[in-house]
Amino acid sequence: MSEFKMPALGADMESGTLVEWLVKPGDHVKSGDVIAVVETQKGAIEVEVFQQGVVSNILVPIGERVPVGTVLAQIAVAERAAPPPAVQPAVAVPTPTVQPIAAAPTPVTPALKPTPQVVVAPLAQRLKVTPAARRRAATLGFDVATIARGTGVEGSIRLADVEAAASASPPTPAKRGLDLAEMRRAIAAAMSRSKREIPHYYLTETADLDAALSWMERYNAEKPPVERLLPAVLFLKAAALALREQPRLNGAYENGVFAPSESIHVGWAISLRGGGLIAPAIRDADKKSLAELMAAMRDLVERARRGNLRSSELTSPTVTVTNVGERGAESVTGIIYPPQVSIIGFGRVVARPWVVNGRIESRPLVTVSLAADHRVTDGHIGGLYLAAIARLLQEPETL
Repeated sequence: MSEFKMPALGADMESGTLVEWLVKPGDHVKSGDVIAVVETQKGAIEVEVFQQGVVSNILVPIGERVPVGTVLAQIAVAERAAPPPAVQPAVAVPTPTVQPIAAAPTPVTPALKPTPQVVVAPLAQRLKVTPAARRRAATLGFDVATIARGTGVEGSIRLADVEAAASASPPTPAKRGLDLAEMRRAIAAAMSRSKREIPHYYLTETADLDAALSWMERYNAEKPPVERLLPAVLFLKAAALALREQPRLNGAYENGVFAPSESIHVGWAISLRGGGLIAPAIRDADKKSLAELMAAMRDLVERARRGNLRSSELTSPTVTVTNVGERGAESVTGIIYPPQVSIIGFGRVVARPWVVNGRIESRPLVTVSLAADHRVTDGHIGGLYLAAIARLLQEPETL
């Protein structure tokens, strides 16, 4: 029996509210399935399960707020099935007539012994709602429980059902949403802890973007608008690739020990409408093409701003990258998000005088900053890392 617990969706999370179950006792689940929605200071997060088996018990009812680590449900983990009995070779019989083997029993999977179940009352009455319908209902402030039966398979509620029902009746007030004041308190708590416990050091580097922006202009000229790149994706890829050269800036420091990460999962800082910040992960950013990274960035921004992130996207970042240039700042001095050990920042691209081959030219420049944990690295490694980013941005064909 496996336990499905309230996850810690960041260093600033102490508890969460169970707002929706997407499974019921008896349902089969596999690794990666979203089985619950949890509300935190960062909004409603879809929580995945990482076992394969059958949901046995639901232990926490909808609406209850519980600490991180609380067991939410129990899952009977699937065991590998025993191999089927060997098929005996056929033998000759006196007549060509094949008689049915009435005495041979058909293999039957033994019924599992029933286990006590704590069934949440509202769960038994829940209708199936597609993710798109659930998101649209949240946007409209519409209560899907007012729809008796949807038009989807087995009466599931589809997007069209929500649109039709919402247009036929006035919207009800949204029951839950992003509490910006609560998010601000959570951010303040995490950053206070970071500044109190982590000995930061800070470095900056100015990178010449002439080659990178010229290459991007040529690339975009051949693409439709939806496939064009932004400078931010070049920054993200350069930061990820440079971590291959300085892996001690990529990982986690916990319980007095640094654990480097073999994978580079970049937490991309996203500013939410109305205030607040969140940094979900773009997994294996160093291995993705620029086009794949651009698509991943757009997808994350869209889902973060409508409150549709997954728990794994908040728990897996190994480093954070923030780009504040679009909001007008020429540089940024970041604060490390524990247990990570570094944060990389990119400022606004500005045209400045720059010496090229002994001559002063006007070049597009960007200030790249690094805040890193002095318990793990020092300025030498940090300087080499920033120099690698600047070099990669001058070699855009290698990104």
